Formats: sequence, C-alpha cells, structure tokens
Amino acid sequence: MLNNDFEAIYLEYSDKVYSYIFLLVKNKELAEDLTQETFYKAYRKIHSFKEEASIYTWLIKIGRNLTYDFYRRRRVLSFFSIEKYNDKRVSNDTPQEIIIKGERVQILYEAIKKLKLEYQEVIILRKIKDFSIKEVSIILGWSEVKVKNTTSRAIVSLRKILSEKGEDFDANFIEIG
Repeated sequence: MLNNDFEAIYLEYSDKVYSYIFLLVKNKELAEDLTQETFYKAYRKIHSFKEEASIYTWLIKIGRNLTYDFYRRRRVLSFFSIEKYNDKRVSNDTPQEIIIKGERVQILYEAIKKLKLEYQEVIILRKIKDFSIKEVSIILGWSEVKVKNTTSRAIVSLRKILSEKGEDFDANFIEIG
C-alpha cells in the first residue's frame, strides 16, 4: 500500500478511532497516544488486512486490543466515562433542544457506565458507534449470535437502570448518543 493511501485512511478514520478509544479510556492524552499506536500498528500490518471487514472495523479492533493490552499491563480496568466527550456533528437544534439533549445524553452515559463491561462494549459499538452485528462480532471476536443476544440483554439492563432513575426509555433514546 502506498503512503498516500494510508494517509487518506488516517485522515478519514483517525477522529472516529480516537472517539472510540476515548470512550474506553476517558483520558484525552492516553486516547491520543493509543490512537497513534493504532495507526502505527495498522501501517506495519496493512499487508495482513484481509478485507473480510471494512478498514474501519479493522482499525477499531486494533484500537480495542491495544487499549486492553494497555490496561492489562497496568492491571487497571476502569472503563467508560463520557463527561468530556464532545460530538463534533453540526446540529440545527435550538439552544433549549441542545440543553435537553445534553442532559439526556448524560443520563444515558451514566446508565451505560453501570452496565457490566461486555454490555458497555456492545452498546458502544452497536448503538453509539453504529457498527453492524457482523462488524461487532469481528471486533469482539464473538459469534454474530452472541452479539445479538448480548445486545438484547444489554438493552434490557439499560432499560432497567434508566427506569430506576425515572427515565422513560424509548427506541430513540439510545440513538441520541
């Protein structure tokens, strides 16, 4: 692969990979370092990319594995906080709608933090990062059936946590994140 091709891959996916890793590590500098390491490893291993999944899925899998390796080395497993996460999408919402949406997103992420780790991961990948079942199965190394079942169980658990907080859970609630 030519350097220009990889540079285009980096430009297209670096922010997405960074935001995923940031969701896992909740530290800007660490997320930046792990993102750079992800792309360095991808560059070195580009010849092993089999195109069984998209390049984005492959990069996320590398980033996830590097993040887990980092925590294994540190023997720390503190996952997922969104307080500092800012979505860069342009919005046409009114200021009041933005405030309400922000409050709902905060409630959602606080509830997600209370889920067990595998539920957090599947919710992040399926519902927040919008990966397909097949892509999540590749990233997590699970069967597609396990991804479907775990997603269903995670949503049930999330609904329970949200209802205990007095929040109505509707199909669109998780989509706002």
